[in-house]
Amino acid sequence: MSRQAKIIAIGDNVVDMYLSRGKMYPGGQCLNTCVYSQMNGGKTAYLGKFGDDAAAIHNCKVIDEIGIDNSHSRHYHGENGAARVTLINGDRVFLGSNKGGVAKEHPFDFTKEDLDYIKTFDLIYTNGNSYTLQDLPLLKATGLPIAYDFSDNWDQDTLAEICPYLQIALLSCSHLNDEERTAAMKKVASYGVRLVIGTVGSKGSYALYEDHISYAQAQMAENIMDTMGAGDSYFSTLLTTLLQYDGSLFADDKEEMQRRLQIAMEKGAAFAAKVVCMEGAFGYSAPIPKQ
Repeated sequence: MSRQAKIIAIGDNVVDMYLSRGKMYPGGQCLNTCVYSQMNGGKTAYLGKFGDDAAAIHNCKVIDEIGIDNSHSRHYHGENGAARVTLINGDRVFLGSNKGGVAKEHPFDFTKEDLDYIKTFDLIYTNGNSYTLQDLPLLKATGLPIAYDFSDNWDQDTLAEICPYLQIALLSCSHLNDEERTAAMKKVASYGVRLVIGTVGSKGSYALYEDHISYAQAQMAENIMDTMGAGDSYFSTLLTTLLQYDGSLFADDKEEMQRRLQIAMEKGAAFAAKVVCMEGAFGYSAPIPKQ
């Protein structure tokens, strides 16, 4: 694995406001994906929407400090995405959000310049919080594979609408039994999604590829501080690892693909165990601004 994985994440950034700590941390699944991929040797870019409040200023400052290309993002007057969070025994609990702030009010309206830029990457990542549903046909037309994280926010209608545009999908399946999880993953695959990941929290993860299901155990963290970002860190590491072989998610040989996939799942589990030992999704706290 010598090639640098190039992922562009299109969609959400937020600050996670920990009311119990009086601190806010940069986050959001797309921004997390960029940071975690870069921590694993990837070259990432973020294309999203920012407000102009203290949350937006903090996130842009952190993005610049980490060295993630943010040059094609949009900036608007108004609230940045923000979520209210607390911790219960190290487990992050969401208390509510502003649903992305300015992100929900403004379409991306991608230009030719944006699309030419996007095409320089290996993979597009997005998710259900990113307001990219109407853009999926255009993004698929770039020829890049699209990876999509449904989290646990999906039903049969959602899958039918989104899956035809995807090459890889992740479902959070902790609320399902084995039979239900397998059925859901096979349903996603039936729409043409080549690789389907089903995560089950502390019980590990499953991957469905060409009718074969692989399994990887979760890895125990030394000292769980905060579970924020656990799922994002797993998926980002898996994607980055697969791309590092030759820039493609998929190997030509099925047995080789199974070998790569098993390694990627195990690396994802190991990295997630490190991330839950950090404050927030990946640190970089600032005081919550006084209203």
